[in-house]
Amino acid sequence: MPTHAHHDAWLRAMPWVFVLIWSTGFIVARYGMPHAPPFTFLAWRYALSIALFLLWVWWARVAWPHSRTQWGHLAVLGLLMHAGYLGGVWAAVKAGMGAGLVALLVGLQPLLTAIWLSAVASSHGLAVTRRQWLGLLLGLAGLVLVLWHQFVPAEVEQAVGATTGQIGATWFNVSLAVLALLSITAGTLYQKRYVQPCDVRSANTVQLLAALAITLPLALLEPGGMNWNAELAGALAWSVLALTLGASSLLYLLIQRGAAASVASLMYLVPPCTAVLAWLLFDEPITALTVAGVALTALGVSLVVRSPSPKA
Repeated sequence: MPTHAHHDAWLRAMPWVFVLIWSTGFIVARYGMPHAPPFTFLAWRYALSIALFLLWVWWARVAWPHSRTQWGHLAVLGLLMHAGYLGGVWAAVKAGMGAGLVALLVGLQPLLTAIWLSAVASSHGLAVTRRQWLGLLLGLAGLVLVLWHQFVPAEVEQAVGATTGQIGATWFNVSLAVLALLSITAGTLYQKRYVQPCDVRSANTVQLLAALAITLPLALLEPGGMNWNAELAGALAWSVLALTLGASSLLYLLIQRGAAASVASLMYLVPPCTAVLAWLLFDEPITALTVAGVALTALGVSLVVRSPSPKA
């Protein structure tokens, strides 16, 4: 009985653990990005993650996917969820876009997922309800409140010609951020539709191999290299251990266990959580709008993920 209770408690905690770890991605970028080109950093991250997953798979005697079809689906998933999403985010930041604006654009994923499900998946019982639409829109409103102070001043400074060390939004880096948004949205829907349940360790290994196959050639074309220091080493270690082995595995499990719209809505919590972490670690201010946005986002997510009340 205690074991069953602990299992249930872990299942309930999984979404919130995922949000907390996933939110550190932009924090890690702040530490590591100045010291390495984006695709070179990601190639190191994928290679080290593959090595650790292979050891884990061997030690635990984990089964690999049984069919070539599933290997193919997992490879596509790796291209979307790792190479496309992470490559787009890190390249956009490196190209001068602020992390807050990248988070805002990628944070549109729940709304994009809901629109897709509502348009094409109603016949499969996956249509988004009115309550969930309300929750998604409230979450989006909260997201804008949280990040408003992060992108409005940058626009004003750019308009008056101030030098801030950031280029701001350009067609190039916006396109990279949109690529990340489309990749993670498509990956979430693709996994729910095509990927059969299998062990998360072997599944992640296949995905990372596909991501490395795409990222490594891009890394070899990048100028410069890794400027090794404590910040870069720490950022890489956290990216491998916490983000790839931890958060990516949790995301895979969450998509397996829940509806796509409900899982995607958790992404609304990432920018508010990132704002809190930035306040704790870098003393970035949290305004009244930030607090209101966090509350609004939490309310919106609760409307999306809450189970419907049983009918009398």
